[in-house]
Amino acid sequence: MIFGDLQPSTARRTFTESARLLGTLHLDGQLLLALSAIAVLGLAILYSASGQNEALLLRQAMRFGLAMAAMIALAQVSPKYLRLWAPWVYAVGVLLLVIVMFVGVASKGAQRWLDLGFIRFQPSELMKLAVPMMGAWFLNERPLPPDIKMLAVLCVLIIIPVGLIAEQPDLGTALLIAASGVFVVLLAGLRARVIVAVTALIPLLAWLAWRFMHDYQRKRVLTFINPESDPLGAGYHIIQSQIAIGSGGVFGKGWMNGSQAQLEFLPERSTDFIFAVIGEEFGLLGLLLLLALYLFVVARGVFMAIECQDTFARLVAGSVSLTFFVYLFVNAGMVSGLLPVVGVPLPLVSFGGTSMVTLMAGFGILMSLHSHRKLVGS
Repeated sequence: MIFGDLQPSTARRTFTESARLLGTLHLDGQLLLALSAIAVLGLAILYSASGQNEALLLRQAMRFGLAMAAMIALAQVSPKYLRLWAPWVYAVGVLLLVIVMFVGVASKGAQRWLDLGFIRFQPSELMKLAVPMMGAWFLNERPLPPDIKMLAVLCVLIIIPVGLIAEQPDLGTALLIAASGVFVVLLAGLRARVIVAVTALIPLLAWLAWRFMHDYQRKRVLTFINPESDPLGAGYHIIQSQIAIGSGGVFGKGWMNGSQAQLEFLPERSTDFIFAVIGEEFGLLGLLLLLALYLFVVARGVFMAIECQDTFARLVAGSVSLTFFVYLFVNAGMVSGLLPVVGVPLPLVSFGGTSMVTLMAGFGILMSLHSHRKLVGS
């Protein structure tokens, strides 16, 4: 009995110490656990999708470690400094986007990167955090819901980086940044007449978007409508992805047993189309499990945003959480053939470092805003 009583006591003590450590570091245990679970599952899936490439797996694990470090570091920053830095981060980000237009490194037909010699990065990733922070900074201490003049300023703040990024061209990132800014506006509240006016403008905005699209982007939209029109060209990605997901059935073919991925019929299987690999190897149940983890992250983030006590914190936290959902929605939609193909990775699962670091940094900011809420409200 003595030894039997020690185990629960030890477990409780360990749990208490872990909770105390997380509190000291301003980290949310539930959110951290869910994000880590997605990343670990992502590493297992990536190992299969990459053809058991151990070097690639190690690189992804190192990137997740860097992303986790960024999250922990930003969780320590007081919301006071996040508000103070918001306009400066936004200004620097826009400046870097302008520099990319002239001296950026081009790859695969897109000029998106800056090469500093020791590191190459995409300034557009910085704007995924800078745009919602700037919008929230502008609305902080102003009366809500915003009036027409305030909405006009917010539109300009969103359109400038979105336009510069779309010109690179990088439609996927432009979409995510636009969504992050729009969520700030929506969370701030809109009057009914403004919603009606914006709804009426949708056809005009769609026409303008079509006019400014590159030829290959228009082809993607047309291929989305009818993939079979070019089955060996523009429609190949969607067709092979749908075959992979459909062949997985309910239970899947098993880890590393997916024919579409292992025989390399599925393009971009380690990056944008890794969702199809999950569907083929783990089936509908595997996809539902992963989706449940994603939705828990979004729900937890929204709950934390609601608990924040000032406008800046609520708007930034809500935007970070809902933009994470847009990542999931767009990637799953394009891989399933429900949306046109754009370059949006499956968060924390697709191979890539910059996007992962940006996402985890955003959650670090969310944790900081939530954990410091009592100090902000006092």
